[in-house]
Amino acid sequence: MRYLEYAMAGISRKCKGRILEVPVGTGVLTMPVYQGLPSADVTCLDYSADMMARAKRRAKNMGLSNVRFLQGDVGKLPFADASFDLVLSLNGFHAFPDKEAAYREILHVLRPGGIFTGCFYIIGENKRTDWFINHIYVPKGFFTPPFETAGSLKKGCPECLKKRRCGRWNPWPASPAGRHGN
Repeated sequence: MRYLEYAMAGISRKCKGRILEVPVGTGVLTMPVYQGLPSADVTCLDYSADMMARAKRRAKNMGLSNVRFLQGDVGKLPFADASFDLVLSLNGFHAFPDKEAAYREILHVLRPGGIFTGCFYIIGENKRTDWFINHIYVPKGFFTPPFETAGSLKKGCPECLKKRRCGRWNPWPASPAGRHGN
């Protein structure tokens, strides 16, 4: 899971700020990370009540007291402007029906110079993966087009460039992860 290593590279092991994870899913990938960040204030959001329940159980079983959960829509985040120092999105953008709204809302809640890190499904990088996504996941509703391309990620987030909210956009070459921030 090298992509996870890339995506998590945006999170300092000494992080004491406010983190938003969207979507949290079951928390299987991130709760162990949050266990090592006891001074961080973590908010996990997901649209799915079932996923949230599983993530909450995982956090409770791990004794995490710095993580709270909120069911909601990334396209309509209920937070004030510049509320978070870091926004993390692992394996989630493929499921968001309105990706532009997701970017817009994430940048709305990210403080200027904050970090947006995560990983995305990138169409055209692997023919087998593309076939699987288009023939299995899209028909079941697990993935929602349009999908990012290597070119779209290299151009940068349109909202970020328009508002200049983040320090820079730096997708790692030949990796499924991208990072906003300083």
